[in-house]
Parts: sequence; C-alpha cells; structure tokens
Amino acid sequence: MNVAYYPGCTLKTKAKDLDKYARLCAEKLGVTLEEVDNWQCCGGVFTTANDEIATKLSSVRALMAAKDKNQILVTVCSACHNVIKQTNHAMNTDKVFASKVNNYLGDENYDGSTKVLNYLELLRDEIGFDKIKEKVENALSGKKIAAYYGCLLLRPSSVMKMDDAENPTIIEDLIKALGAEAVVYPQRNECCGGYIALENKDAAIKRSCAVTDSAKSHGADMIVTACPLCKYNLEKNGSGIKVVYITELLAEALGIKEDDNE
Repeated sequence: MNVAYYPGCTLKTKAKDLDKYARLCAEKLGVTLEEVDNWQCCGGVFTTANDEIATKLSSVRALMAAKDKNQILVTVCSACHNVIKQTNHAMNTDKVFASKVNNYLGDENYDGSTKVLNYLELLRDEIGFDKIKEKVENALSGKKIAAYYGCLLLRPSSVMKMDDAENPTIIEDLIKALGAEAVVYPQRNECCGGYIALENKDAAIKRSCAVTDSAKSHGADMIVTACPLCKYNLEKNGSGIKVVYITELLAEALGIKEDDNE
C-alpha cells in the first residue's frame, strides 16, 4: 500500500529520527510513505479568518498532490495534521473559501475530496492494531506508558473526527498492542503550554509540570505523544519523566530501534 506523506518542517529538521522511524515502521507494516514533492510549511496553525487564504495554499497543494495520485494523505505531526485536516474540511464545506483558494490556484481546482489521516489513524484503520501486535518483536512488557494527546490532535472534534475528544483511546490502544500497560490520567488532553513558552515561560512550565506530574502520580514511567512541540516542551519544562514520540515507541517494539533507557 502506497500513501502520500506530508512530513512537515520539524520532522525534516529538528526531529529527523522521528521521520525516519515513521517511514521504517510503515514499511515493516506493509505501507510505503511517498513524500509529497515540493511540499511547503503548512503554516503551523490554522487561521480561522475566512479571508486568510495565502497560508492555506501550501496545505491545499499537498492535498492536490495526493488526489492526483489517488492516495490517502498521511501526516505524522499533530500540528500539521490539524492544519491540513481543517483546510481540507474548509475546501469541502465552505464554497466561498474554496472559490477564493481556487482563484489563487488558477487553472487547477481542488474540492476537498482527499482523505487525510494522522499516522495513528493509519495504524489503527488501515493496518490494524491486531496486525501490529503480530509484528511486535520487542514487546514493551512491564512498561507503564501514559498517552499525551495535547490540544491539536483531537480538536475541533467536529472536524478532526479521530476519536472522542474528551475520552480518547487510540494511543492507549496502540500502547496495549505493543505490550505495555496504558496509564490513564486527568491531564492527558490538556495543553502543555507549548504555544506560550516564549511569551510566558512560567505559565508554560506550570502547564507542562501539571501534565507530567499527573502522569507520574498515576504510575507512569514514560509519556508518549504525537506532537513534536509537545515532546519538546514536556522535556524542557516538565518535571523529569521520559517523553517519547509515537514513532520512536513503535520502532522500539518492532525491533527497528533499541531502547536507549534514557
């Protein structure tokens, strides 16, 4: 199975290993991630102003590239996924917005028909957690792992539609498929403070510590997240619990990456 792949800026610069593991794990599970040609930054955040068109164009072009190949578009970073998914939804449901975007594109038109999946959805819906379980070579037995969803993966729930925004299970189900114990804790859906870290460092530290302290108090010895910014912020501003990315955890369980015990 081949799918279009949008890696995003962070996974091509500061977090190259996370991109590498995403590709290697997908290949081991029978999926080839075909990187979109000449992709550009998604914009980082989805601007809700209807007349804000220019920052949406790179997402639309990635969506069009996937459509041209009749492929699903897969993202790994939750921020990129949020922007691309919301842009796709706007192109499909907002005729005025879509008309303005297509005026920019000239002869090419896009209708919002590309299927957009986060890497987690690819694992759950296209591959299946049962198949992943069968492929595990290094079961994570004895590890107590807390899933951290953050702000962007599930919200707005009417558009993202990945899981229940208030009581999600997709990462916990992956953790269980890899042989570990999933720890559920109150702060798993709350903000880590990543977007205010430069403006208000103290507030960012307070938010990150609330997340990491909550996970530790419920018995977790590790946190796994699907957002590179959340990973960075929890490591920098949190209270000293190991934080890994979903592709790192998957690579360890599939025998692609050995546990470094950091």
